[in-house]
Amino acid sequence: MEEKFQSNQKRSFAFKLKNSPLINLALFLVTIVTTTIAGVYWSTNIQGPIEFSQLSYGLPYAASILLILGVHEFGHYFAAVLHKVKVTLPYFIPFPPLQILSFGTMGAVIKTKTIIPNNKAMFDIGASGPIAGFFVCLAILIYGFTNLPTVDYILAIHPDYFSPEYGKGAINFAFGDSLLFTMLRELLTQPGQFVPPMSEIYHYPYLCAGWFGLFVTSMNLIPVGQLDGGHIIYSMFGEKKHEAVASVSLIALIILGVSEIMAALLEINFSFGWSGWLFWALILYFIIKVKHTPVTYFEPLGRGRMAIGIFTIIIFILSFSPSPFIFSF
Repeated sequence: MEEKFQSNQKRSFAFKLKNSPLINLALFLVTIVTTTIAGVYWSTNIQGPIEFSQLSYGLPYAASILLILGVHEFGHYFAAVLHKVKVTLPYFIPFPPLQILSFGTMGAVIKTKTIIPNNKAMFDIGASGPIAGFFVCLAILIYGFTNLPTVDYILAIHPDYFSPEYGKGAINFAFGDSLLFTMLRELLTQPGQFVPPMSEIYHYPYLCAGWFGLFVTSMNLIPVGQLDGGHIIYSMFGEKKHEAVASVSLIALIILGVSEIMAALLEINFSFGWSGWLFWALILYFIIKVKHTPVTYFEPLGRGRMAIGIFTIIIFILSFSPSPFIFSF
């Protein structure tokens, strides 16, 4: 009897711990650390271990990344609360701050605890996150482009930047452009001003964080299954049209993924596509699923929500990069 009581106590404690906001707080604090360290690596040319005094170099990047992710997830959260759907607080996902291609985080998520009753609530919850996060990205990118440092900034990181030998014999890496990133660069910079190429954007914390925010936003807006984009398209057009759009989107991701792999195998200098899209397509197909789970009650959305839905589609088009990560040898 005593053993059974102790077992019940342990289960009760485990349940309380699992549902405690302390887990959310702990993950958030760890993500602050990992994104700050990642920001130091991105923003400087420091190699090896980082000293405590150098952590300040990573704070602009970390603050920008966490603001984008936090606003995105709390957009979902408050929309859910408005519709009386029980959800968790955001769970930030830290990622080891490696010196190569690590943003210090894999994003953030919230989990619903109760069923979403109708497509209007589904739409509001699905659309609120990416829209809120998008405007934060936009603000950070505008600030980044209108406050670009002088050329001395990049020379302090790479003294040989303008040398003909710079980058030769090394693996070259660049972020891929998106329509919005290109538009902001053209509109907000001045002729004769030094504007970093996409191969150096990661040294500029606000541009790097803003680019990452657009990348995450576009991934979430892919209209497949339980992604934000899937919620939106399903709520707007219903099950059959969503399934058709989701299937086409999945095929497009596979083509983008395979194109880079084939170009590498055939040694073709072709930079359209990214092998990671194939991996993402497999996750969507086997884990997230292509079809959307039906809601209990479905009715046509009004003009206001349909207009907002179209706006999210425009956000996706502006934010999506077919080749987000480009490597050349």
